[in-house]
Amino acid sequence: MGYGSSDDLDPTGRTGAGQATPAPRRRGRGARSGTDTDGAGLALDAVAIKVLVAGGFGVGKTTLVGSVSEIVPLRTEELLTELGAGVDDVTGVDGKTTTTVAMDFGRITINPRLILYMFGTPGQDRFWFMWDELARGALGAIVLADTRRLSACFPAVDFFERRRIPFVVGVNCFDGEQPYSPQEVRQALSLDGDVPLSMCDARYRESNKRLLITLVEHVMATVRRADAAATGLRPSGG
Repeated sequence: MGYGSSDDLDPTGRTGAGQATPAPRRRGRGARSGTDTDGAGLALDAVAIKVLVAGGFGVGKTTLVGSVSEIVPLRTEELLTELGAGVDDVTGVDGKTTTTVAMDFGRITINPRLILYMFGTPGQDRFWFMWDELARGALGAIVLADTRRLSACFPAVDFFERRRIPFVVGVNCFDGEQPYSPQEVRQALSLDGDVPLSMCDARYRESNKRLLITLVEHVMATVRRADAAATGLRPSGG
């Protein structure tokens, strides 16, 4: 199906960074829609793109999808229970009482010809098996990072790198805090030079919309480079 098995990755192998200083380092390196689903007056030939919003537990994925979605987002959150004790890592997010058990879903119209369908992935390791299915058909992804628990996003970065799905990194600045510079975060994540990284605030629509536009531009540039490589031509932009 074009995606590797979730057994390729060990999402629990890079935990425990907590709030250590300096930031932990990561080792090593759509379909077309003929009609609008709810008749909201979108162009009949609009292009619909599936994107994922991924990252560690409590990093802000549900908040991002909810704040930017133009429809009431679908959420599959359940209360954290004692059954998850010893299984779910809640380090650094002690006040969080719910967790996404399947996905978040929302939609945003970038312009009349371009619609993004957003699928937020579950953050807990025990739901890792769902990522392969959610990734099917996705053209790009956002990896949300929390510099207080940077290691929590390592598995997401690995996931998209190994499956060659273009992604951007959004550093969610909780309470406006930016303890590390973008370059420091980039180095800690061992990102390739062409992977965009932006500071953002998952609570605010405009911040998230800019991040999504950056993702679309990155996906388009990646497609152009791939087409140019296949034809032996030089890409015209990006």
